[in-house]
Amino acid sequence: QVQLVESGGGLVQAGDSLRLSCAASGRTLSISVMAWFRQAPGKERDFVAGISWDGRSTYYTDSVKGRFTISRDNTKNTVYLQMNTLKPEDTAVYYCAARNSPSYGLVPTYADRYTYWGQGTQVTVSS
Repeated sequence: QVQLVESGGGLVQAGDSLRLSCAASGRTLSISVMAWFRQAPGKERDFVAGISWDGRSTYYTDSVKGRFTISRDNTKNTVYLQMNTLKPEDTAVYYCAARNSPSYGLVPTYADRYTYWGQGTQVTVSS
């Protein structure tokens, strides 16, 4: 089992920055990929960014490219999402996810490819 705990959400204004953290515990050696998804009210849970556990592969959804950066610190078993130039449309609950199956260097973008999920952290961007 892997436990994931997110932190760092909050209420900010458009143009501001936030950094989300996701701390993993338990059988972290089984993790191949970690990712961030987000879900706005009434919408599906969408992929935002992902990173392989060795850090060699990253992938972003188009709407956040150039604004968000995903990174990991394996000494702390923590993945970060640095979010800059936030927009109102970034408002959502952000979830951290971990995959414990081989990914062969790829970062899956479908939620059902991930086994473990955090409880979510709210990010609200006002205009």
